[in-house]
Amino acid sequence: MLEQREMIQINKSGWDKVADQFFEGSFDILDYGDYAPTEEELHLLGQIEDSIILEVGCGSGHTLEYLAKRGARELWGVDLSSSQINTAKEVVSNLGTPVTFIESPMEDIPGLPDSYFDKAVSIYALGWTVNLQKTLSNIHRSLKLGGTLVFSWEHPVHSVVEYANEQLRFRRSYVIEGFEKHDSWRGTPIVMQYRKVSTFINELINAGFVIDKIIEDSTFDDNDTSNSSEWYSNAKARMIPSTLIIKCHKV
Repeated sequence: MLEQREMIQINKSGWDKVADQFFEGSFDILDYGDYAPTEEELHLLGQIEDSIILEVGCGSGHTLEYLAKRGARELWGVDLSSSQINTAKEVVSNLGTPVTFIESPMEDIPGLPDSYFDKAVSIYALGWTVNLQKTLSNIHRSLKLGGTLVFSWEHPVHSVVEYANEQLRFRRSYVIEGFEKHDSWRGTPIVMQYRKVSTFINELINAGFVIDKIIEDSTFDDNDTSNSSEWYSNAKARMIPSTLIIKCHKV
């Protein structure tokens, strides 16, 4: 049985190896996930201008770039991977917005100030945590009273369902939570966590958040010719949502 610190180390090593496959993006739009509506459609973040914003799992820095271009006063980015942090620093280096980076697991973030941020955001990152309770507690503590958290993650149903031969098939149980080690994820080992939608909701409530909105919508195009056997595909998105998006605030 893997311990939490072992999972974190496996994922850090894995992301350092595969990070360059994700070094792309644009500040023109904020994508919440494949086949998911964008921030331009949802307007979940509200006023970005003059806000102090934390990104948990900042990756290559393109969400920070998006926020800086829209007038954020100060930005902080946390990520486990040194490769991601280094690229993110380059992406935001000429934007003129103060950005503080912390290379750290999201379960224990050194130097994160209390009651400091107006908003926190996490795009397809929060679900990597090996301890959801600790991670949400960290975010809650760092937000000002009334501060907003918006995050997206692969929809927990999508994570356990495959689409093949025009049929959906459960590849593992949805109701039995836990982790799964992939010995070859993009060619390197990685540990994925599987949680129900209710677990995310209940842990948010336990951490002291009030949930404002839950979005499970899919967007798809009749002219999309993507291979239906791909993990994310137009055909699959028509039947189950690819992405779970939650907006909540601190009380």
